[in-house]
Amino acid sequence: MKVERRADGRIIVEAAELAPLLGLDLAEFQSQMRSGQIATGTEEGQGEDAGRFRVTFTSAQWKLRLTCAADGTVISRIRTAIAGPRLS
Repeated sequence: MKVERRADGRIIVEAAELAPLLGLDLAEFQSQMRSGQIATGTEEGQGEDAGRFRVTFTSAQWKLRLTCAADGTVISRIRTAIAGPRLS
């Protein structure tokens, strides 16, 4: 998997590769991205991680964090389940 960073700061990743990592089919993933139900964030590496960057995708059920080399190659992937509401 590769992540492209555009000059304007936009992140481009193949939806067909991301959808299953968030437990979604392609159409549902695209719909949730368009509606804002999937949040995204980016972080720049500092110090010994300079040149690397991290992209996080958060859906209702999963948080997916991709750590990337400067060229966009994914060097680590962490998927964490998001806990449901607590019962009182």
